[in-house]
Amino acid sequence: MARTVLARVASAVAALAVCGGAYGQAGKEPPATDKGGDGLTVPSTEEQEATRHDLSYWLENMAIYHHYSIEEMVAVCGSGAEEVQKRLAELHLDQQPLTNSTGGSVLHVLPYPGGRHPRIGFLEGAVNPQRGTKASFFLPWPDAGYVVLDLPEAIFSTDGLLFLAHTHDAAPTIWSKRGIVIPNVDWRREPSPGLSHEHTLPNGVRFGAEIRPGNKQADLRLWLENNTRETLRGMRVQVCLMLKGAPDFADLSNNGKIFEAPVAAAPSKEKNRWVLIAFDRAGRIWGNDKVPCIHSDPVFPDAPPGARVEVRGQLWFYEGEGVQSEIRQAALLFHPLTAPER
Repeated sequence: MARTVLARVASAVAALAVCGGAYGQAGKEPPATDKGGDGLTVPSTEEQEATRHDLSYWLENMAIYHHYSIEEMVAVCGSGAEEVQKRLAELHLDQQPLTNSTGGSVLHVLPYPGGRHPRIGFLEGAVNPQRGTKASFFLPWPDAGYVVLDLPEAIFSTDGLLFLAHTHDAAPTIWSKRGIVIPNVDWRREPSPGLSHEHTLPNGVRFGAEIRPGNKQADLRLWLENNTRETLRGMRVQVCLMLKGAPDFADLSNNGKIFEAPVAAAPSKEKNRWVLIAFDRAGRIWGNDKVPCIHSDPVFPDAPPGARVEVRGQLWFYEGEGVQSEIRQAALLFHPLTAPER
């Protein structure tokens, strides 16, 4: 029998009562840090406001596709549990079967709603993760879950850390050192289908990303526009593919993973299915077993004043015994730097 949101509501509301109520109630500001080991995060005020502004979309995204609990939806919306239940019923989402797929031929990609930490471990290295750079890619196999791509997680330059999609005490950005907060900017949902976003930093540098899904793969693009008076150099980008949401791929180990420039690949437990990512100009191919995640991290070309630079990549899924052939094929399409950093 298909599971529905309604089947989880009663127990979740009871759990909320034990936890002392919901965030977003009158006179109560949500804390500005992650709750901790349970993986529940409290989104920023602008994320909560953006959620309420487009509530129908986000409730469907969370309840039907990401299988969020009521507690998680409350954190994302900044509303009380009763209000969330009411809206789910009005939208008839409380009776819909849970799924990870739209049933179409194109890879299913959605903005990640936040509220649930996309990592299993090393949470202290990603406090208050912004959702606006994170997208969920749903695996093309039944009940296989999703992986979350942070596009980008970070942008470095010779001037320092220009952007970080979360907070990490050991890695302050050039802006956080000055007390400047870079606000979240949600993905723009394209009719094509696809996703895109763009950010403008306080120094006028603009950057953005595009995702164009196809059949079992998605084309990726990152760009940066230098509107400063100085040439930007050494622009290393971190692109983090987090595996928590796909249990068959979320082993807390790098054993069996493949890191062959320009490709990073993670296997299922049976080693017959793979999730792969590759970028042009990849400078570092690696994985963090504590998160767990894999990376194909590109390096932007140097950007003189007024220049726009970009790198392209791909995320795809494979089933079979020929993963090395997939990697060789990707190496013909995406070219790493001549001396990749490992």
